Amino acid sequence: MVLVFIDTAEGHIKKASLEAMSYASAVANQMGLIAEGVVLGPVSEDLPSLGKYGVKKIHHVNNEALKHFDAQVYTKVLAEVASASAAKVIVFSNNVDGKALAPRLSARLKAGLVSGAIALPETSSGFTVKKSVFSGKAFANISVNTDVKIIALNPNAYKVVAGEGTAEIVPFNANVEVGKVKVTQVTKASGEIPLTEAEVVVSAGRGLKGPENWGMVEELAKTLHAALACSRPVADAHWRPHNEHVGQTGIAIAPNLYIAIGISGAIQHLAGVNRSKVIVVINKDPEAPFFKAADYGIVGDAFEVVPKLTEAIKKLRS
Repeated sequence: MVLVFIDTAEGHIKKASLEAMSYASAVANQMGLIAEGVVLGPVSEDLPSLGKYGVKKIHHVNNEALKHFDAQVYTKVLAEVASASAAKVIVFSNNVDGKALAPRLSARLKAGLVSGAIALPETSSGFTVKKSVFSGKAFANISVNTDVKIIALNPNAYKVVAGEGTAEIVPFNANVEVGKVKVTQVTKASGEIPLTEAEVVVSAGRGLKGPENWGMVEELAKTLHAALACSRPVADAHWRPHNEHVGQTGIAIAPNLYIAIGISGAIQHLAGVNRSKVIVVINKDPEAPFFKAADYGIVGDAFEVVPKLTEAIKKLRS
């Protein structure tokens, strides 16, 4: 059986979990197995409907103590579910929660782990998984020989495949321990669209000269239904909140479209965005390093280009 961790936030299923379920279903089909899911904590969504993503059964540990994420507690519960269901392959999304859980579960189950997977495993002769390495600059094929195997799938590396069907919901009575971490307050990041789940991201850097000029970036993002982001110097200067900082020391993202405005493209920034499907760079410096990584580039003053781009998109959509 292939078990997939269905990650939630405030009772709602994360987009990355839809990708993970679709991926787990494909892995199960390859291996002649079935795919099942596991949900921890209370949820407000229709769990049976998740069967359309390929999972036949969902083990639900509906315990109020799991409402807030605690990696140590979650790992122990997942280990119980995995052992009880005799899972051979366990799939996570390689997001913040998955990065905290997969290594811990790997150690607990003595299971081989491939984090940052970008493709289905090769199972014709063994079990080999392709992953990105060196901040996305190269790829590695990792062979896993353990009885239980764990894969952490990079977000946006596998498309969501929705079909038909419903999942059987099976309550699981796990031994949920009291966590050592007590959550006293939860502060949500600003922005309508979470950066890690955004299909389109509009980002800007020091080329905007000051926070007072961010209005045109926000207008472009609103027109594209995109999430907002920024470079590290912008966050450090408090022009924008730190939860919008993308890059090696910030949030790593992989949207379908990434638009960088007034960002030179230092290697630290590229490391966090180079998994984007399409990169568009707007910069008045034709020698900006970012142009070497861009799929499309516009050499020009952002204060002239961005308003015209926004207007053109509005006309196209109208």
